[in-house]
This record gives sequence, C-alpha cells and structure tokens, in this order.
Amino acid sequence: MKKNISIIVAIAQNNAIGKDNKLLWHISEDLKRFKRLTTYKTVIMGKNTFYSLPVRPLPNRTSIVITDIKDEQIEGCVMAYSIADAIDKCDATKENFVIGGGSIYRQFLPIADKLYVTKVHQDFEADCFFDAINLNQWELISEEKCNTDAQNKFTYSFIIYEKK
Repeated sequence: MKKNISIIVAIAQNNAIGKDNKLLWHISEDLKRFKRLTTYKTVIMGKNTFYSLPVRPLPNRTSIVITDIKDEQIEGCVMAYSIADAIDKCDATKENFVIGGGSIYRQFLPIADKLYVTKVHQDFEADCFFDAINLNQWELISEEKCNTDAQNKFTYSFIIYEKK
C-alpha cells in the first residue's frame, strides 16, 4: 500500500539546515507550525536528529528512528534499519513526516509526495544542507511570507510543494 510521505524542513537561503547537530535559528511560529502539522502523526528521523530534540520522543507522535545498528532499540520509538523498513512502518492512513537530518532528507526526497518548507531569507554558516528543490519536479501549492517581529529577526516564508 502506498504511504503518504511528506518532508518538513526549515531551510536558509543558501540551503543550510543545521550546524553541529543544532538548528540555526529559533522561529517560534515555525516551531508552532511544525507541532500543528506533525501532532498525532508519524515522524521519521535519523538517530542524530532524535538525540538533538529537546524532548524525546516528541509527544503525541509516533517516532520512527532510522539506525544502521542491527537490533538497536530506543525506548518509546519504532526502530527502522533502512529507508524501506521505515516506509513499511509508516501509517498507511495518515500523512507521515520526515523531519531530518540531512542524509535522511536526501534519501526520502525522491519518494516524498509533499514538501513543507520554512524558507529563511538569509544565508547561514552550516555543516548540513538540504538538496536544491528542483522546480521541474515540484509544484508550488502555497507561499505565505512572514516578516520580522519582536521575537524574530528573520524574514521567512512558509511554502508547500507537491510532487508533479
């Protein structure tokens, strides 16, 4: 059965997504959007992303953690030992969200159905980047521009793409 796979990611203008296994910025509205979209759904991530989370596992979500260590277990998580295994363990009735990191995003990008992107309109120094989004393969569905505010010094946009 086909699984509904989406990627949710925050990307800088230069495609940067992280440094030293940490986010590059704190945008409250982006975190609220992430929570709203992923709560009561399945989230898929690599082990480094799991350990970077402030609360593990994320509440009110099924967490699939991908590892290459056979039989490794993390309490409260569904373990997957390959991308195919992770897909097999996704919920067939709901949207499933890939939440990182860089290698996991790269492997899921060709099979994802939808991209939820927070585009931060600034370059950042990073050691982890998201692949360029090929607009020949993805259709822009919506874009909402957000300005700086008292809590946030970056302009950014919430963008949704669907696979063509």
